Amino acid sequence: MTSLTPSHPQTPPILENGDLLSRREFERRYRAMPSVKKAELIEGIVYMASPLRFEAHAEPDANIIGWLWNYKMATPGVRLGDNPSVRLDLDNEPQPDAVLLIDRPSGGQSSLGEEGYIEGAPELIVEIAASTASIDLRDKKRVYRRNRVREYWVWQVMDRKFDWFGLEGEEYISRVPDGDGIVRSGVFPGLWLAVPQLLAGEMGALMATLQAGLASPAHRAFVQQLEREGEGR
Repeated sequence: MTSLTPSHPQTPPILENGDLLSRREFERRYRAMPSVKKAELIEGIVYMASPLRFEAHAEPDANIIGWLWNYKMATPGVRLGDNPSVRLDLDNEPQPDAVLLIDRPSGGQSSLGEEGYIEGAPELIVEIAASTASIDLRDKKRVYRRNRVREYWVWQVMDRKFDWFGLEGEEYISRVPDGDGIVRSGVFPGLWLAVPQLLAGEMGALMATLQAGLASPAHRAFVQQLEREGEGR
């Protein structure tokens, strides 16, 4: 008598740094490894995060998210994400530290797909670059520019430096803070960032600058614009 061996679904190979994969295969392996909390596909190559240090990454990330959350709460039609997977194109699915986007019904350029992933480019991406500055400022920057992420901000924590890029035509143009050290977003009116206070960890002063931006006529006009967009769809 011939014995029958029960068939079992094939387990996907594990995800490893440096793998060259399609986006579909990357997602298949990533889903099969629930213990992995951050993996990215950049130009078809897999990058997996090292354990995160507190002062070099975790705390700066929390400070940025807290600052952006206050802007989101004051700006209906804007959404905030912490480490979401973003399907940019067939070779790129990054997992940025923070994204701020305009909701699709309010005129945003990205959307949520059926599986809940962001599809397309969020308006603003922020990366905390402790040990990943070369990737963030080279490969990711090129990918974000090509996919038309309108603003890209990189906080180089170890170097105490903040880079701000705005999309003009087909290129990212590096911006500098004004004389008071304040960066004012060109996409999200009222999103004001006091860079010296951010680098010094002075969150009270950082939030005071943001509140001034939220009280500006430009922010009020932006909220009204988002409301009109939402009502018209």
